Amino acid sequence: MSPSQKQSSVKKSIKIAHLNPATAFEVSGPSIKKRLAAGKALRKVVGLVDQGIYTPPTNRIDPIEVLQKQANQRNKSLIPIRYERMLQSPFAFYRGGAAIMSQDLASQPSTNMTVQLCGDMHVSNFGLFGTAEHHLVFGINDFDETLPGSWEWDIKRLVASAVIACETLGGNESLAKKLVYRITSEYQKRMAQYAQMPYLELAQQFIGEKEIRKHFNPEHQKTLDAYLKIAKSQTSIQVLQKLTTLVGKNRKIINKPPLIEHLKKDLHGNSFKTLAARAISSYSSSLLFDRQVLFGRYTLKDFARKIVGVGSVGTTCMVLYFEGNSDNDPLFLQYKEAQKSVLTPYLGDSIFPNMGHRVVAGQRLLQGAPDIFLSYGKVSGNSGGHQDFYVRQLRDMKGGIDIGPGGVSLHNFPDYAKLFGWALALGHARSGDAAMISGYCGQSRELDEALYSFAKSYAKQNEADYEVFCSAVKSGKIQVAKKNTLK
Repeated sequence: MSPSQKQSSVKKSIKIAHLNPATAFEVSGPSIKKRLAAGKALRKVVGLVDQGIYTPPTNRIDPIEVLQKQANQRNKSLIPIRYERMLQSPFAFYRGGAAIMSQDLASQPSTNMTVQLCGDMHVSNFGLFGTAEHHLVFGINDFDETLPGSWEWDIKRLVASAVIACETLGGNESLAKKLVYRITSEYQKRMAQYAQMPYLELAQQFIGEKEIRKHFNPEHQKTLDAYLKIAKSQTSIQVLQKLTTLVGKNRKIINKPPLIEHLKKDLHGNSFKTLAARAISSYSSSLLFDRQVLFGRYTLKDFARKIVGVGSVGTTCMVLYFEGNSDNDPLFLQYKEAQKSVLTPYLGDSIFPNMGHRVVAGQRLLQGAPDIFLSYGKVSGNSGGHQDFYVRQLRDMKGGIDIGPGGVSLHNFPDYAKLFGWALALGHARSGDAAMISGYCGQSRELDEALYSFAKSYAKQNEADYEVFCSAVKSGKIQVAKKNTLK
């Protein structure tokens, strides 16, 4: 039986997880032993070697067409900024191309073992964040595309990103292989551990500072120390000093057009001030009661549009500045528009009608300890349209990972790679059946080799797509922002 025939025999079950939130991640039975065996038996349907085969879809949609379709649902004046950021390297292009890869993942062999997918899993979508108790932990930190689906989708996008990032940094094939093996072997090791763990204990698992240090090469401790120090310094007071200035007696967010701007109206002619007031009301009502009380003590002082990331550019993103007891009691929240996941055409609609709710629910499942102000809402415009969104704290003990100087380098990449595999396994184990996944994956080199084969093949696909993108820029088919306009 060919991989495509095997795939078709199990493909029909993939949308079941979207029917009922109570049963979406239901395990197949109480016996760990039986679930391990059931997972292992799935190798007869989709062999481990099949996971290494990348076959492009028969009617693969042109990458430029995919990007332009996304652009139609966004602020068109900001799209050139998104394209300029994607143009920087094949890895930057990959970061912004989750919608391109989703069609490719949908056509690959799949075990259909449901977890909560990150949906845009790559090596820059991890980082440090503070728990509700303000303990620093490491984990996945971007959930805009989250949706239930089979575990392979995340790990395949992750290992491909490791190879692409390695090549972008100038690394060789030997290092790229090492990175993938570090990710996949750690994923297998941790999933086997979580398969045996009581559910309540699993829910309380985090990758803390002590664990991070333990798994980092002693030679790279200085770089790690600097990274941890930066994350710890990311407080509301630090944001206050960096993003605001005194204007008379009032403190205001600093304008840095086009990246940070105070705008009076949106594209539909709606007053931003009115929209902000409606958004805050909707958001507040979705908070837990104790957090409603806490949030109610803060007063909105200013807000501005703020362009962030690569994949999010063109959607509505704002920073909102509140004050509590005094100007030394600031609260900064980030508002992000939530659209349908790029995985939706292939995995079905979310069980949550509000896309902000989808993101928040996914983040809570995968992270386990998101910040206390994480929640969602819906805001309506005067024209009758509406926008789903979610809100989280801005930079409160948060530290993202950059690929390049001061972040992930060719020297410390292998250390980070183990953390990537660990964090992904923890997120998947929280939301899926760790025993079945562990039973399927095993702990041999066979899956490592297969996923490295897939990553190499997909890196070539991404390179080809990037060249098509560069040609479209050169020909004028798509417009990119000039760098001097982004300072």
